[in-house]
Amino acid sequence: MRAVLQRVTSARVEVDGEVVGAIDRAGLLALVGVTHDDGPEQVERMARKIAELR
Repeated sequence: MRAVLQRVTSARVEVDGEVVGAIDRAGLLALVGVTHDDGPEQVERMARKIAELR
């Protein structure tokens, strides 16, 4: 599992031209790559690491 984090003033995610997620204020953008080998323990650890950065 890998994650790239970036502070943003706003962000949005589009799928097939449709906005499926957005923030209109300063926040943290996380691009996370997951494989079939990643389990709940890895997800929890990554979420904890990201949350502790704020």
